[in-house]
Amino acid sequence: MTTTALPRERVVAARTAVFVVFALAGIAFATWASRIADAKAGLDLSAGQLGATLFAMSAGSMLAMPSTGRLAERFGVVPTIRVGMLIGIVGFGVVGAGVDLAESRLVVAGGLFLIGSGVGVWDVAMNLEGASVERLLGKTVMPQFHAAFSGGTVVSALVGSGMSWASVPLLPHLLGSALIVTAGGFVAMRAFLPREVEASEHEKDKAAEADARAEDAAGAGSTAAPARSAWLEPRTLLIGLVVLVAAFTEGTANDWLAVAFVEGHDLPTWAGVLAFATFLSFMTIGRLLGTRWLDTYGRVPVLRATFVLAVLGSLLVIFGSDWMAFVGAAVWGVGVSLGFPVGLSASADDARRAPARMSVVATIGYFAFIAGPPALGFLGDHVGVLRSLLAVGTMALLVQLILESVREPSRVATTSEAEPVRGPV
Repeated sequence: MTTTALPRERVVAARTAVFVVFALAGIAFATWASRIADAKAGLDLSAGQLGATLFAMSAGSMLAMPSTGRLAERFGVVPTIRVGMLIGIVGFGVVGAGVDLAESRLVVAGGLFLIGSGVGVWDVAMNLEGASVERLLGKTVMPQFHAAFSGGTVVSALVGSGMSWASVPLLPHLLGSALIVTAGGFVAMRAFLPREVEASEHEKDKAAEADARAEDAAGAGSTAAPARSAWLEPRTLLIGLVVLVAAFTEGTANDWLAVAFVEGHDLPTWAGVLAFATFLSFMTIGRLLGTRWLDTYGRVPVLRATFVLAVLGSLLVIFGSDWMAFVGAAVWGVGVSLGFPVGLSASADDARRAPARMSVVATIGYFAFIAGPPALGFLGDHVGVLRSLLAVGTMALLVQLILESVREPSRVATTSEAEPVRGPV
C-alpha cells in the first residue's frame, strides 16, 4: 500500500469529497435520462429515431475517454473534472434549446455528444481520484463511491418525474440542474488530494517502473524499452471485458427493465417504474455492503457469487410470476452492483499505470452502452423484450472464465508471504 505524508483526516476529507462528486455525476446523468420520454414526445420521434439520437451521447463518451487518463496525469484530476463539467453545462443547454426552441433532432444530438464527452471525461477522472483515495486509506471504498452515484440517480429521477408531471420545459430543468451540479462539484473538489501528493507518488512509481524494466531487460540481455501501450496489455484488456459485462448487465436493466415488466408481465407503467426503482435501490445496497465482502473474501470470490446472483435474478424476472419478478429485480440489482467499480479498482492496482489503464478499461466498458441497447432491441423484435433479457444471464456466466484478471496483487502471493512479518527483519 502506498504511503503518504498527509494526515488521515485529510485523506478522509478527500474521500467525502469524492462521494459528493460521484453523487453529483449520478444527478447529472439522471437529469437527462428522466426527461427522455418528454424529449421523444416533444420532437415526435419514433423509437428508432430516438435510439439513433441517443447514440450521439455514447459516441461522445467513447471518443473522450481514451485520452482522459493522459490529461489527468498531465494537468491533474481537478482541472480535468472541471473541464468535463463545463462541457456538460454547454451540452445540457444545447439539448434543452434543441427540444424547446429549435425543435431539432440534429441540435439535440449535438448537445448529447457534448454531454457524453463531458460526462466521459468527468467519469474517468473522478474514478482515478477514487482509486487514489482507496489506496491511501488501505481499504476498499470504490463500490461505495459508485453507490453514491446510484443514489444520485434515484434522487434526480424523482425530481425529473416531478418536473415532467408539472410540465416544466426541458431547458430550465436541464440547464438549472447542470449549473447547480457544477457549482457543487467545484466546491467539493477543494478537498481532493493535493496535486503535489499525486505528483510525488507518481514520481516514485515511475522510478520503480524504470527499475523493473531494467531488470527485465537485463534478464533478456537487451536494453530497456519504453512501456507499451495499455491497449496491448492482456490483463488490462481482460479487466476491460469484465467491466464491459458488468456495464451490459447493469445498463440492460437501466434501459429495458421497466419495459420488460410492462410488456412481458402485462403490468401498468407505474409498476414497471417501481421494478426499476427496486433494481436501483438494491444495487445501491449491494455497493454499500460490498466493501466489507471484498475486504473479507477478495474480489474474485465475491464477483463469482454476485454475477451468479445476476443470472438468478434475471431468470426470476423472465420466468417468474409477477411478485417473483420483483424479487428477481432486487437480486439482479445486488448481482450487478460490484462488477463495474471492482473492475476500475483493478485497473488502478499499479498507481504508475493507473491513468492509462483506467482509460482503456472505462472505454471498453462504455462500449456496452453503445452496443447493448440496439442489440437488446433487435432481440426484442424477434423474441420479445422479456425473453431478450436472457442475454444478461449468458454474459454473466461467460465472464466467470476471466474473473481471475481482477485479483488483487496482494492475494496472488502465498498465505505465508501475505502474513505480516513478526520479530526482527
